[in-house]
Parts: sequence; C-alpha cells; structure tokens
Amino acid sequence: MWKRRILLCTLFIGICGHVLAADKSSEPRKLSALLEQIWQYQLSVDPIKATRYQNNRYNDRLKDFSVEALEADYQQNQQFLTRLLTISDDQLNHQQKISKLMQQRELQNDIDLYRFNAHYMPITSESGFYSALAFLPASAPFKTEQDYQDYLARLAQFPRYFEQQIAWMKKGIETRRLQPKVVLVGFEESIKKFVTKDPHDSQFFAPFTRLKDSGFSPAQQARLYTQGEAAIDQSVLPAYQAFYDFLVAEYIPSAKQNIAASTWQNGATFYQNRSNYYTSTTLDVADIHQTGLSEVKRIRSEMQSVLDTLNFEGDINQFIQHLRTSPEFYAKSADELLMRASYIAKRIDATLPQLFYTLPRIPYGVAPVPDNIAPKYTTGRYISPTRDDQPGYYWVNTYALDKRPLYALPALTLHEAVPGHHLQISLASEMQDLPPVRRYTYISAFGEGWGLYSEYLGKEVGIYTTPYEEFGRLSYEMWRACRLVVDTGMHMQGWSRQQAIDYMLENTALSEHNVTTEVDRYISWPAQALSYKIGELTIKQLRQKAEKALGNTFDLRAFHDAVLAYGSVPLSILEQNIDTFIAENS
Repeated sequence: MWKRRILLCTLFIGICGHVLAADKSSEPRKLSALLEQIWQYQLSVDPIKATRYQNNRYNDRLKDFSVEALEADYQQNQQFLTRLLTISDDQLNHQQKISKLMQQRELQNDIDLYRFNAHYMPITSESGFYSALAFLPASAPFKTEQDYQDYLARLAQFPRYFEQQIAWMKKGIETRRLQPKVVLVGFEESIKKFVTKDPHDSQFFAPFTRLKDSGFSPAQQARLYTQGEAAIDQSVLPAYQAFYDFLVAEYIPSAKQNIAASTWQNGATFYQNRSNYYTSTTLDVADIHQTGLSEVKRIRSEMQSVLDTLNFEGDINQFIQHLRTSPEFYAKSADELLMRASYIAKRIDATLPQLFYTLPRIPYGVAPVPDNIAPKYTTGRYISPTRDDQPGYYWVNTYALDKRPLYALPALTLHEAVPGHHLQISLASEMQDLPPVRRYTYISAFGEGWGLYSEYLGKEVGIYTTPYEEFGRLSYEMWRACRLVVDTGMHMQGWSRQQAIDYMLENTALSEHNVTTEVDRYISWPAQALSYKIGELTIKQLRQKAEKALGNTFDLRAFHDAVLAYGSVPLSILEQNIDTFIAENS
C-alpha cells in the first residue's frame, strides 16, 4: 500500500510537472500571438504603415480619421493593453520582456495621444499629414495593373482624408489646441508647392510617367495614364487647394499667440507626458532644464579650448559671427554641398570596422531634401527605406546654401548616416527573429542619443580634420544641450521665442536661419528635442561604467554591438543590457 502511494505521488508529481511546464511555455506563446494580433490590427487601420512594411493588402486605402474610427481605435488599444498586462513577466525571457515592455509603451502612447487630443493638431512647423502623403509614389509597388488601380483608389480618397484632418484642426481652433501663429509664418507656401497648375507636374503623377517601362500593353498604358491625370486633377490638387485655403482663411488667422504647450488644456501634464515618452525616463522637466544649463557651461569651455589653438583675436561669440559670415565656410552650389557630404560619408564608411563587429546589409545614399519642404525643414535627416529593394537616404538640405556651414557637415553626416541613424535603424530592421514592434519602433532617446554619440565617435576615428570641424562638432553638441534649456524654457518656464533664439545664437555656431527653424520646431513639437542629449549622456555614462569595470579587457567594438544588439529600447532597458554585458565580460 505504501509503495502504491509512492507510485501515485510520483505519477502526480510528474503530471504536475508537465502541467507547470506547459503553463510556463504558454505565456510566451500568448505574448507572441498578442503581439502579432496587435501588429496586424495596426496595419489594417493604418494602410500607409502597411504599405511601408510591404504588406500590400491595404494599398487601396487611406486611414480613416473620422470621430467613430478614432474612438474605436482608442477602445481597441485599451483592450490590447489590458490583455498585455495579464501576461506574467515571470515566465518570459529577457527578449520577451523587452518586447512586452515596448508594446506596452507604444499602446500607452497611442492612448495618451488620444486622451490629450493630439489629433487636433496634425501639423508641426515643418511637416504633417500632408507631407507624409508625398512618400506614397516611392513606397507603393507599381509592378502590376492592380498596383496602379490601388494607387488610383488611394488618390481618390485624398478629399475625404483632408476633410477629416481639417475637421480636427477646426476642433483645435474651438478648443485653442493649435499651433502658435509665429511658427506658421510662410507655412502655407509649403502647401502651395503641392498645388501644381498641370497634373503632370505633381509628384503624385510620377508613377504614371514610368508606364512605358512597365511591360503593359499600349492600351493599358493609355488607360492608366488618363486615369492618373484625372485622379490628380479631380482629387489630389483640389484636396491640397482646400487645405491651403483653410490655412490662409481660418487656421493661421486663428492661431494662438502664446508659444507654450503649458497654455493648452492640461498642457503642463501633457508636456511632462511627452518628455517621459521621448526621453523614455521619468525625469522632471525642471531637472532636465538644469542639466541643459550644466552641459552648455561645460561645452562652452571646450569651445574656448579649440579657439585658443587658432589664436583668434576675439571671444567665442565673435568667432561664431566670423564662422557665420565668412564665405569660405559655405558651398557655392547644391552639388558642391552634396558632394562634400558624400565624400565625408565614404570616409566614415572606411572607419566602421574599427567601431563595430556587426554592420548592416542595407546601403544608403545621399540626396537633397525635396524642394517643396526644404525652406522650413531641418538641416539634414535620415530617411529609412520603404521597400526591401531600396536603400536608406541621408537627406542634406541644400536650400539657403549660405546657412549650411561646411564645418558642421562631418557631425551632421556622422549623426544622420553612419554610424548614426542609418546603421542603428538598419541593424534593428534586419533582426528577423524579433517581432515587428521591436524591429520598427523608434525610441527617440535611444536613436537620437545614439546619433549624437556617433558625432562624438567621429572624433575618435579622425573624421574631424581641422579645428573648425571640431568646433562644428562642439557646436552641434551645444545645439542639443541648448535644446534642453530652450524647449523646457519655452514650454514650461515662460521663455519667449526670441529669448530662445538669442540663447541659441549666443551659444551655438548655427546660422540664424537654422536657429529660427529649430526653435519653431521645438515650439510646434513639444519635448521631442529633449531626447537627444538625455540619450547621449546615458550612453556615454554606460560606456564609462563599462570601461571602469572591465579595464584592459574593455572592447569598444563589443560594447557598441551590445548597445545595438536589442534594437531601439528604452534607456532603462539599455542600462540593464550593459550591466549584463559587463557581467558576462568580467
């Protein structure tokens, strides 16, 4: 009897063990299934996003911004978040925990944006829903007649899409949640560039100019060409014209005078929320302001050290004025600027094996910022590929050449191309074993912090060849430090726009045009600019920690691979990852 009880107990324990093992493996399966369900839902409600990631099921649609659709999306995101939080962390490995946290973060952000009525303001000083559409001709496939018909169906929806956005902007006027008038000066001109007199001159007509190389019959080509003309003439151009008219007649005249986000309803709470999201921290914005002031003081001292090597007769501000006004520091043509950027990019390419063991497969090119957005656009930006047969692009702004200093070009290239955004984003996108929320989510503090840290890496591999270029690097670092001061200053501490402009002119070598454009960006996109310096400071602190802990065994290439190994992650996760790296290499 006793032996029988032992046998039964043994069997019971064995069965329980299998059940517990099954339960333990069920949580990762639940997480994987839920992440995929969320991803597929997001693609279905955001067709442009689906096209971007080569899911072509929705290529004939544009997102529905109706009251009902946004409310339904909000409710669905809440349901997803509730389900996500029921999954136990105890049964997840490190990668899975990161995936869960990332998805939780993105769902919460979508919920927060809806609650704060961010959809009332679908434009910034430099871009918005209207400019995002301009990527459609490059992102959509045009291999079959159905591809063209899908594109035509999308173009036909432009009037509805614009009407819905305008309706929300009118709600913004009613509730005073709208952009300040000062950042909208000349904004309507960027819209006007989309309203061409001839449909053939519209960038949206570009796919129809390639029909002769499509392999379609002459009859098919003629039919699609005519349909394209009609779609541009009857849908696209009227939609942009209506938006232009609304801006000029209603929105800009109604725009608010005060520049601070804190003046919106729940504005101070919203600004802290945006700071938390973009920096991926819970730092108080008052503390961020003080960090900025400290960094400005430190960097200014380093600027003076560079100035001392040049024997310049004058102080830093006189030297900055010299840099802004001397023709020798500026390209004479757009081609010259692009060629200089390309040359610097290739020089940097050659140094990458010194810094990394793992490099991305995806190449990148150098191209100008499109003319229709260049006047109000930042000095440079990285544009990710929209298809797997495309490269990334490092955009260089060739508008107002006398405001694009060559001494700053090395730092800009390091940040936007390699080892900055292109390298980091490409490596993340190539991590095929991770769920899409990990491969495609861009955490600003990580990505922009890495970009700014990449500018510093140029110093270590000899990219800055003159004191002027080193001063340009410091000016770019100063630029990001100033962001901590002026962004928080304008939105939370009562700073005026002119006060912010003067502060940046005083402390950076940026041209007045660049400074004005940047300040307007900070006003119209609250707290995003805080992410750069906070991220860079964190990466540098983690490197110092690793160097101190590992001593002579510290491997810079291995450290960089460890930073990038998990894709774009919140700074708290990055800290955990580097602690693990230190422990494994001690």
